[in-house]
Amino acid sequence: MILKLFEAGELVLRRPSRELTSEEIVSPRIQDLIGSMYETMRAAPGVGLAAPQIGMPLQLAVIEDRQDFIDKLPPGHAAARLRSAVAAHVIVNPRLTLEDGGNVEFFEGCLSLPGFTAIVPRALAVRVDCLNEHGEPVTIHGRGWYARILQHEIDHLHGTLYVDRMLTRSFMGRENFERYWKDVPVGEFRKVTDV
Repeated sequence: MILKLFEAGELVLRRPSRELTSEEIVSPRIQDLIGSMYETMRAAPGVGLAAPQIGMPLQLAVIEDRQDFIDKLPPGHAAARLRSAVAAHVIVNPRLTLEDGGNVEFFEGCLSLPGFTAIVPRALAVRVDCLNEHGEPVTIHGRGWYARILQHEIDHLHGTLYVDRMLTRSFMGRENFERYWKDVPVGEFRKVTDV
């Protein structure tokens, strides 16, 4: 079932979410919710969806970066962003650790802020300790675009949106981004716009 996406201004997007127990995770209610979250994310379309984005204040997110999304990128974009396909998976009660490698800046969007984008600095590499959809502990090491997706979704679980981290002067409508800036490297955009 495709669920309603909550947009900026909804209180659930600005409050920390509660953790789930292993028993809750494997319950039919949460398993059905996970299935609906995948459907909603894919229909949007997006590469991640956190429970607060569908009005549920739970530390739960689904992630999938499909190859067909990457194949639609302009030449060189996937390589510049260290972006490769990520299989569908669930993160529950995640703990994020930033790893060595510094920060990288790219334009980022969000299903809860449709029609907008901005440059967001994010760690290049992260470690995430969490539970999977079976309530089992897992450790994820993400790098490049995958690390960005993980950070973005985990932010949602703590009431944070990308606009809280963005370079404010880079904020723009998606239409103008597509028209003027999608093929311009971030460094060049910053020089031209003095961001």
